[in-house]
Amino acid sequence: MLTCKSPRKVMLVAHHLARAALSSYSSKFSRHDYEQPQLVACLCVKELLRRSYRQAEALLLDCRHWCRAIGMRKVPDHNTLCRAAASLLRSCRVDRMLDAVARWAALHRALGLSLKPLAGDSSMFEHHHVSAHFAARRRRESRQARIRRRAGKKRDPGPALKRLPKLGLAVAAATHLVLSVWCGTGTGGDGPHFAKLLTQARRRVPHRRLKAVFDAGYDSEENHRLAREELGVTSIIPAAIGRPTSAAPSSRWRRHMRRLLATKGGRRRCGYTQRWQAETVVSMLKRNLGSALRGRSAWSRHRDLRLKVITHNVMIIGAFDED
Repeated sequence: MLTCKSPRKVMLVAHHLARAALSSYSSKFSRHDYEQPQLVACLCVKELLRRSYRQAEALLLDCRHWCRAIGMRKVPDHNTLCRAAASLLRSCRVDRMLDAVARWAALHRALGLSLKPLAGDSSMFEHHHVSAHFAARRRRESRQARIRRRAGKKRDPGPALKRLPKLGLAVAAATHLVLSVWCGTGTGGDGPHFAKLLTQARRRVPHRRLKAVFDAGYDSEENHRLAREELGVTSIIPAAIGRPTSAAPSSRWRRHMRRLLATKGGRRRCGYTQRWQAETVVSMLKRNLGSALRGRSAWSRHRDLRLKVITHNVMIIGAFDED
């Protein structure tokens, strides 16, 4: 799927999307210098161009006509953008913007869920901008120096994986639009956030038959029951979790998955071969918007991940409008 990479177009589309989801001001007692949709548009441009808050302020000062195009009388400084990110990128407000994305897609018939399924995946992001090669080399050099100083001591365990930010997505495989998002920290299993991803996606496309394909990390009989018996979604998840064995799983839906996905033809007929579209979306996020986050705390990194998702959707919508 093509994406729009014009900063001015991204700003206009983000402003239009945020106006459909958010009120103009968070309080009637605010100074009313900037509207919330205007600040969302500035944050999307900042994320598109991979700028810091200070760099985004300098960019907007040089491109005042972008701000005038969305009705801004003056350019926000970096402190205003930072405070806006803390307020506007909360989970509840991002959910409202994803609701607006789903409404736009339904109006323009841009989801394509009748052609291809809903696909889910999760991925880890870098919690800093240091390259993996540089970090590994520094660890190796410091470990060797320690060994020379203190022979026989315990080796350096390296960076803690529990600090890495994690993003879970449910995307429309036909158009790569993200319909639901989950943010966390650490290398835990994927199963616990399956319910949130699927429930939110189902709420945004309520009047349609839906098929959801997820990888084996989401394998659970409870997840199948939630999808098929409570939400009316045809879930396709390989029954691969657990000790390897030739015996069929004892539970109903996992046993059905073992039969359904046993052959290549079966995987193609049921639509599971489209699950890689979710991995494509993760790759698009990391290539277009970067795989490293600027936030120092877990909550600020979650906001960074949500901003990447919103910017990704805006870029796809902008490409649709160009067509």
